[in-house]
Amino acid sequence: MLKLVALDMDGTLVDVASSWGAVHAYFGDSNTEGLQAFMDNRIDDAEFVRSDVRIWWRHRPRLSRGDLEEILGLVPLMPGAHRLIDGLNERGIRTAIVSGGVDVLAERIARELGIDRVLANGFETDGDGRLTGEGIIRVPIWGKEEVLARLQAELGVVPAETGSVGNSEIDVGLFRRSRVGVAFLPADETVRRGATAVVAERDLGRVLPYLVGGSEEPPATPAAPGSRAKLL
Repeated sequence: MLKLVALDMDGTLVDVASSWGAVHAYFGDSNTEGLQAFMDNRIDDAEFVRSDVRIWWRHRPRLSRGDLEEILGLVPLMPGAHRLIDGLNERGIRTAIVSGGVDVLAERIARELGIDRVLANGFETDGDGRLTGEGIIRVPIWGKEEVLARLQAELGVVPAETGSVGNSEIDVGLFRRSRVGVAFLPADETVRRGATAVVAERDLGRVLPYLVGGSEEPPATPAAPGSRAKLL
């Protein structure tokens, strides 16, 4: 039996493509320019976060962590999320969110579902809890494999005892550090090829048999939004 399951958040545990995009959408804005600059390697993860915050400041100059908790409180869970995490918890399998998304949402989801560990990105704040503009990068966008490796070392868990679930090319690094890697609503063929199993139905509970034994043949459905959508 597996001892640890690492889970992506955006587009996997929650039914939005991007937690960053959810904040932009709340303000009726987007960060397509920042995304293009990041994809072109003209800015790094930290500057990408700064560019997001600068856009949010246009709409709410004194944006606080509490504001983000309120905004991201609107983000829905993926259907079947409770079934999946309850099933893992019942079997004593530890769970961890490993996400390049916003930690405010990841912490809320962990509380609601009973997930053991949260590794996600956040923000520096001042004494009043307001964002300073600087980010806290715990999970570099293309660095999930290294983050999971450190978590495994900390917990004394090896890849053969690890499962992972994700939906985009960003998550293939998790699959490489896992005995079982489930592509949930995979964005493209790269994700499918990197996984040991595919679930193409919008029901996260369908992932559980692949992680605890047994199998299900998932029906074919359209692909989920691609990796770029997670970053908007």
